[in-house]
Amino acid sequence: MRDWAKARRERTHHLIELGGLVQKAGLVDLTDDDRATLLGAFLDIAGQLQGGNDTTPDDLKTRWRRAGLNAFDRDREQDNRRKRP
Repeated sequence: MRDWAKARRERTHHLIELGGLVQKAGLVDLTDDDRATLLGAFLDIAGQLQGGNDTTPDDLKTRWRRAGLNAFDRDREQDNRRKRP
């Protein structure tokens, strides 16, 4: 496979995973699939990470990462319960 094709496939896979996170967070349903609203929310997040508010960007990322890891753990536990007979 050519390098450009491999890079394109990897980028596509990455973007699909990111879209899956938007879905997993429930944002698609909560915004009625309004892409302008989603983009606005992401721009707001980006602004928060650029600073200028009471919470530091590192604190925000730590809090968001912890929440995300907890959500992944809950999903994993639910999946494991479903697999048990």
